[in-house]
Amino acid sequence: MGRGMNRFFRLCFGLRRTLACGLVLASSLLAGCSSVQTTQPGVVNVQRTQYMSSLVSEAQLEQEAAQQYGTLIATARTKGQLDTDAAQTKRVKQIADRLIRQVGVFRTDALKWNWQVHVLKSGEVNAWCMPGGKIAVYSGLIQKIKPTDAELAAVLGHEMAHALREHAREQVSRQMVSNIGLSVLAAATGSQAAADLGGQLDKVMFQLPNSRTDETEADQIGVELAARAGYDPRAAVTLWRKMGALAAGNAPPEFLSTHPSAANRAADLQKIAQRVMPLYLQAKARE
Repeated sequence: MGRGMNRFFRLCFGLRRTLACGLVLASSLLAGCSSVQTTQPGVVNVQRTQYMSSLVSEAQLEQEAAQQYGTLIATARTKGQLDTDAAQTKRVKQIADRLIRQVGVFRTDALKWNWQVHVLKSGEVNAWCMPGGKIAVYSGLIQKIKPTDAELAAVLGHEMAHALREHAREQVSRQMVSNIGLSVLAAATGSQAAADLGGQLDKVMFQLPNSRTDETEADQIGVELAARAGYDPRAAVTLWRKMGALAAGNAPPEFLSTHPSAANRAADLQKIAQRVMPLYLQAKARE
C-alpha cells in the first residue's frame, strides 16, 4: 500500500511539473508574439495589426518556402508537368510580372524578392503563392475557368497578397502556440520550432483554409495590385461568379475549398473595385 501511494504521488508530481513547464513555455511563446504591420495600407486601407511569434521569422519561413517550392517544381519537371504549354506559361508570367512591379506600394522589400512563377499541369482549379513570392498556377484553373487576362490577374493578385501580408507566417505562429502542449519538452529546448516549421508551412499552404479576415485582405490588396497594373478590377467579380458556377451542384474546386466565399463576396469585391477604379484608369492612360 505504501509503495502504491508513493508511485501515485510521484505520478502526480510528474504531471504537475509537466503542466507547469507547459504553462511557462506557453507564456513565453505568447510573450514572444509581437505586433507588426507587414504592409502599407494602400488605397484600400488595410491596417489590421498582426501578431507574429518570435519563433517564426520572416527569413526562416521564406527559406523553408523556397526549399518546398524547389522540391515541388523538381517533382513536376520529373513528371513532365512543369510549364508544358509555352504560350500558357508566357501569358501567366507576363501578367504576374506586371503585378510584381506594383508590390512596392504595399512593401518595398518585396520588389527584391526572388519571385518565381510556374504553371503546373493538373486538373485542379487552383493557384497559390508561398512566402517570398513563389507562385504556381494549375492548368486546370485556366482550362476550366477560361479566365480573361484581367480575371487571371485577379487570381494572381489575390494569391500574391497573401504572401505580401504574410498570412502564412501568422497562421504558422498561431499553430505553433496552439499545439504547444503536444511537444512541451522538445519545444522547451527550441528544437521543436525548427523541426515543425516545414510541416506547419505545408499544412497552412495546402490544408488549412484561410480566415475570412485574411481573405478580405487578400481581395482588397489583390484588386488594387490588378488596378495599378492596368487590369480592370471589376474582373474579380466576374471571376468569382465563374468559380461559383463551376462549383454549382458539384464539389467545389480546390481554389474555393481553401478560399471560403461568403454570399456577399461579389458585392464586397464590387465596392473594392469601384474604390480603385481611378488607379486603373490612370494606368490605362499611361499605356
